Amino acid sequence: MVMSHAPAFLSGFFLGLSLIVAIGAQNAFILRQGLLRQHVFVLCFICALSDAVLIAAGVAGLGTLIATSPRLIAIVTIGGAAFLFTYAVIAFRRALNPQAMVAANTGEGSLRAAIAACLAFTFLNPHVYLDTVVLLGSLSAQFEGAGRLAYGVGACIGSFVWFFALGYGARLLQPVFARPSAWRVLDVLIGLVMAAIGVSLLGSL
Repeated sequence: MVMSHAPAFLSGFFLGLSLIVAIGAQNAFILRQGLLRQHVFVLCFICALSDAVLIAAGVAGLGTLIATSPRLIAIVTIGGAAFLFTYAVIAFRRALNPQAMVAANTGEGSLRAAIAACLAFTFLNPHVYLDTVVLLGSLSAQFEGAGRLAYGVGACIGSFVWFFALGYGARLLQPVFARPSAWRVLDVLIGLVMAAIGVSLLGSL
């Protein structure tokens, strides 16, 4: 099915990649966990599977429903901004004590806490819904039947490829992050990214 609808599959694959490759809350979180080598497979799988579920919902037509519910979008936006500001503060505080993160390379963080944070970064960020459900979903209208299914499959595979490449590829940077100063820079950047996304969310209301 996919091979006979290669243009639709490739369209979904590359469009999906183009939307999630940009630095965002999910990507910053996965990058950091990858550097720490903590629960990488589980967290990458959760992010990719969540995207796949949202993409499937969008291709099935849910995007139109969400786009017509300003109140729902506003609620998710405010909650997401509050969460991102909180995590930005946590990242800035970590930047003040980067030695703790170097030591944490040999430790194991709580899986439950990591999963909770991963789900929050995914479902409390309205950009996730706009990118996967609304945008990818609406663009699937250019295809019909099996072509639309191939498009959705391509977008889902793109998400899986990206998150696992980011999570496991991050360890290639570990020699750089053997120094506390590198962790300080990373956490400052993560804090800035989270705060910027939070501001942009509130500005969109």
